[in-house]
Amino acid sequence: MIQGVHAMFYSSQPEELRAFLRDKLQFPFTDVGHGWLIFDAPEGDIGVHPVEGSPPTGTHSISFYCDDIEATVAELRGRGVEFIGEVEDQGFGLLISFVMPGDVKVDLYQPHYTKNSSKA
Repeated sequence: MIQGVHAMFYSSQPEELRAFLRDKLQFPFTDVGHGWLIFDAPEGDIGVHPVEGSPPTGTHSISFYCDDIEATVAELRGRGVEFIGEVEDQGFGLLISFVMPGDVKVDLYQPHYTKNSSKA
């Protein structure tokens, strides 16, 4: 039975990106040796977005979500996270992007929908 999702960032600055996830985003982690840290995400969801040209099919996107984007942005800025632009309403939620070490771009968003976290 599937128990979760494992995501992988590929970075030209793996040590710096691991430190960013550990220190700035403060994800709990397991040190599995040889410099590898495996981070625990508190919750996740998966969506499927249709494509028509760009981005190409097979593209993946990783976003972190929160329940108060303004407070989360302020907290992360206080830890040195630099954001791209300002928070914008994208229809599905409020969104802003930031770049992690190794030029890894991710989004932070506050969904407008309520998650159905109940298990069947």
